[in-house]
Amino acid sequence: MPYFDAASSAPLHPVARQALQASLDEGWADPARLYREGRRARLLLDAAREAAAEAVGCRPDELVFTTSGTRAVHSGIYGSLSGRRRVGRHLVVSAVEHSSVLHAGGALEADGGTVTEVPVDRTGAVSPAAYAAALRPDTALACLQSANHEVGTVQPVGEVAEACRAAGVPLLVDAAQSLAWGPVENGWSLLAASAHKWGGPAGVGLLAVRKGVRFAPQGPADERESGRSPGFENIPAIVAAAASLRAVRAEAAAEAERLRVLVDRVRARVPELVPDVEVVGDPVRRLPHLVTFSCLYVDGETLLHELDREGFSVSSGSSCTSSTLTPSHVLRAMGVLSEGNVRVSLPVGTASSDVDRFLAVLPGVVSSVRQKLGAPASPPSPASAGADLTIDALGKRCPIPVIELAKVIGDVPVGGTVTVLADDEAARLDIPAWCEMRGQEYVGESRRERGSAYVVRRAG
Repeated sequence: MPYFDAASSAPLHPVARQALQASLDEGWADPARLYREGRRARLLLDAAREAAAEAVGCRPDELVFTTSGTRAVHSGIYGSLSGRRRVGRHLVVSAVEHSSVLHAGGALEADGGTVTEVPVDRTGAVSPAAYAAALRPDTALACLQSANHEVGTVQPVGEVAEACRAAGVPLLVDAAQSLAWGPVENGWSLLAASAHKWGGPAGVGLLAVRKGVRFAPQGPADERESGRSPGFENIPAIVAAAASLRAVRAEAAAEAERLRVLVDRVRARVPELVPDVEVVGDPVRRLPHLVTFSCLYVDGETLLHELDREGFSVSSGSSCTSSTLTPSHVLRAMGVLSEGNVRVSLPVGTASSDVDRFLAVLPGVVSSVRQKLGAPASPPSPASAGADLTIDALGKRCPIPVIELAKVIGDVPVGGTVTVLADDEAARLDIPAWCEMRGQEYVGESRRERGSAYVVRRAG
């Protein structure tokens, strides 16, 4: 069964499995002890730290292991904010950061601090100039992911780091998605990552803090991991994480080239095979193994279930999935279509034949879901009704408001309008996206007692 969700969690790398099994016998003792078993555990821990630091591009004494990537992000943010509290309590982030960063920002605001979210363009990338403009004299920390976890867009870390350096602001980079493919551009002050993203075991993260960065660990003092990650180290998991990182980096160049060819195939073929599809994310500056696309008139939850029945494990940022009632904050920030969203992220070793079978299966799956939902199959016909129509889609979830709009747009003459009443958050993204894809004019939105009214003018 092809697993196409490596961006969520990569399968355990064979090297990680071997290292984990071997170190279970050797790395169980307390590395702080001076007897034989403790010294053996310390050697394993030190070797793992050196290997991880080499991959990150920092000194071993600048890197600590944490219990997860989220813990690494939170420790990095809170430690930096505390260390620079005399400067201020202002945090700058991009609008498409991982939820761990945004949640930390929300906690800061709740505690009286301030957060500025830098917007992104339709590819999901920040503008270095806009990021630089968000920095203030009271900015204590800036955060920017190296590559986006949902659409794969690679961020201009180097240029943003230079702007932060000029402003005297440390930059924390969330490198969870990109570290397997190579080191992050120079200039960062702090870096966080998560082992299960590159094929290491879950429950291991890493945090690198450059020498000279003001940093004050939060919580009770602990003598382990330089006081930045309390608790007894899980040495077997840490050893497996470091070993797998070294292994994937050794094969990264060749595997990235191979997977990029497969992803390019998906990017090119899906719009040819499936009508009314928007491929999102930067087509060039992107991760080699990830592609995201959205399908009009499709229920995201049903689409994922149907693909699962066909043997494919993928993920989605649509609002119409069981895990959320709002569209992905990444898709929302980009202003792109969210309904029927599919993220394909290929793990190391993915076979070309699996991608070909996915492309063979997808059109039938999408067509079947659209038929069940009563989606229109033809373009608008000549008008047969008055100049303006109103659709009451209150209480209906994506993609129904857009389907209802598509069904009646042909009933108004060119220049006439259709007003869609909807209280589904996805409509704010999907109706303008539908207009752009269909060549219709999106007039705008106005708030109502329940939900919003979205006005579309027929252009042709």
